[in-house]
Amino acid sequence: MNFQGTIIEESLINKDILEKVKILDTKIETVTEEHHTPHLKQWTLHTVEIPENEIQEIAEKISQSLDISHGNWYADFKNDQFHYIIFRDKVFKVNRSEKAEYDEVTKYGISLGIPDYQLDFSPDIKEWKR
Repeated sequence: MNFQGTIIEESLINKDILEKVKILDTKIETVTEEHHTPHLKQWTLHTVEIPENEIQEIAEKISQSLDISHGNWYADFKNDQFHYIIFRDKVFKVNRSEKAEYDEVTKYGISLGIPDYQLDFSPDIKEWKR
């Protein structure tokens, strides 16, 4: 089963990875103070689909492409069974039915300085199986 998620174009140092995924939708949003990204006025959100047989390779490439010059970003992609959560130089493959695995990812994200409310992929979230 293919994976779907969002890539924020401005989070990437190397945007070539966007050519390797199927872009389903693109939205441009104004960045607010709550986003904690004062260096940006807007960002471009690409909803993408990644084939299951390519997810690991693409996840690794995204991991190497995430910009950390202004803080830490992550990207995440999921199907019904697994959830890939990708940070710079670290990729988590989470079984979506295992809350403990999400707890580990959340702890890691917080250790990077990402606000906990931005790490909203936990199964405790009502709509976690989007």
